[in-house]
Amino acid sequence: QPPAPQPAPGAQPPDENETQAGPSGGGGVESGTEEEQPGRCCKVKTPRWIRACVRFRFPASIDPFTNLMYVLWMFLVSLAWNWNVWFIPVRWAFPYQTPDNIHYWLLTDYLCDLIYILDIAVFQPRLQFVRGGDIVCDQKEMRKNYMKTKRFKFDVASLVPLELFYFKTGINPLLRLPRLLKSFFEFNDRLEAILTKAYIYRVIRTTTYLLYCLHFNACLYYWISDFIGLGLTQWVYNGEGNSYIRCYYFAVKTLITIGGLPDPTTLSEIIFQLINYFIGVFAFSIMIGQMRDVVGAATASQTYYRSCMDSTIKYMSSYRIPRDVQNRVKTWYNYTWQSQGMLDEQELLNQLPDKMRLDIAIDVSYSIVSKVPLFQGCDRQMIFDMLKSLRSVVYLPGDYVCKKGEVGREMYIIKAGEVQVVGGPDGKTVFVTLRAGSVFGEISLLAVGGGNRRTANVIAHGFANLFILDKKDLNEILVHYPESKKLLRKKASGKQCCAFSVQNQEETDIKKRGGGLELSPVGHHTRGERRTTQKVHHSSAVPLMPTQCSKGESKRIHCIKRSTVPASVAKNMSLKTFKRADSVL
Repeated sequence: QPPAPQPAPGAQPPDENETQAGPSGGGGVESGTEEEQPGRCCKVKTPRWIRACVRFRFPASIDPFTNLMYVLWMFLVSLAWNWNVWFIPVRWAFPYQTPDNIHYWLLTDYLCDLIYILDIAVFQPRLQFVRGGDIVCDQKEMRKNYMKTKRFKFDVASLVPLELFYFKTGINPLLRLPRLLKSFFEFNDRLEAILTKAYIYRVIRTTTYLLYCLHFNACLYYWISDFIGLGLTQWVYNGEGNSYIRCYYFAVKTLITIGGLPDPTTLSEIIFQLINYFIGVFAFSIMIGQMRDVVGAATASQTYYRSCMDSTIKYMSSYRIPRDVQNRVKTWYNYTWQSQGMLDEQELLNQLPDKMRLDIAIDVSYSIVSKVPLFQGCDRQMIFDMLKSLRSVVYLPGDYVCKKGEVGREMYIIKAGEVQVVGGPDGKTVFVTLRAGSVFGEISLLAVGGGNRRTANVIAHGFANLFILDKKDLNEILVHYPESKKLLRKKASGKQCCAFSVQNQEETDIKKRGGGLELSPVGHHTRGERRTTQKVHHSSAVPLMPTQCSKGESKRIHCIKRSTVPASVAKNMSLKTFKRADSVL
């Protein structure tokens, strides 16, 4: 096959699109494309992290309380500060800084100085501040505010170049003492603000203070031993073994006053030992007091829990409460503490401003409440106000959430756990099991003409955590939302009348089959059972749904004012009727 013709010098090369659009049988065109393809594959793609670094733009202002990048930078500044505070006395007292390794020490020193300079020139002038209630983000104002603070003066003083005296005195680490003027404690405040268990860091920090006292004392002990002469007396360091470990061991025994130390002989040794004893007493008393405060603050809530539980047990014992009741109370205390870490959530939330309390309530319960059909279509702000009125209550296994016949004044939202609708002749037959996210009792909040009596028992199956909304709280909220009030009334009336109509129809059918006898809601009596029904005491009767309804339904439902369910007939009651219990709770 002949080679592809080469373009004449100075001629414009053919367009790439025109080349690709040529006939498929042209070998020259295909070979030209194949020659260019390897060139494209040889291009090296830039790594993603390099592209991210190139596109990175330093923020014009930094929020010192929430910006994680600033916290990480302060951690780097604290490392530079700790390098100086720990190694300046070591390099001054111990012979670890030698001409052979001096360039490593100086390199690390100047790297720490570079971090100090970047903090003063780049980060601190960009910190936001509050003035007159407003957050100032202007670069010029932030720079002026930093330069007016006392911190700026200390930061500048920490970079005083006393290293210039190296040319006269030699490399003396004590000339770097101004580096300790740099602020270190801001990192502690920022780190404690973002940690969920800040007391752990406080324990570590207090322990570090103790270790540094021992570290500094070890340096002083080696320095005075070298000043007197290593191994010259029985009290000084003899120069054997690892010098730092041996001196640190001496500092531990001295400051903690363990004893077993050789007696000082010279005046300087006696003075140094006396100072050590006094410092040890005060330093360790302060450290122990701080450790006690840290541990006490970390266990304050648990101490309060134990105090409440002990007081309750003492109260029950003084009034001779039955043992099974006392055990249930103890179980409630233990489960409530283990599940939520506090006994009363409302006590904690009431300390917060109203807006923050609403934000927390939205995150905790809005996803559940918004799914309730009764509140769909209502004013969104009304639902927000309702969330702040929800109370969290823990029920133990077997506790009655609501009982048959009682007037319902609350709505329940299952936050965690399960509840069961039970009934039957023994009161233990499970008809419906409701799980997390289910809602029951909402009709009771808007029952027309009075309270809505419960028609079945609801029992906690296992431990159940429920949100409760009182009828009184809802009525106070609906005063400000008349349109939502009308909508809720309409939904409640329709749902209530629907339940009445279903039970009225079943009652009518039963009466027709039973020949006009007084019957239970479902099923019928024999002649012998009819006499039993007439003798049933009024207080033992199981009340049915109340007769409140719209005017159109009042005539049809008026005949079901009061009826009873004898025990001999309860076993014949329809399961279908009880499955509607959840709709009328």
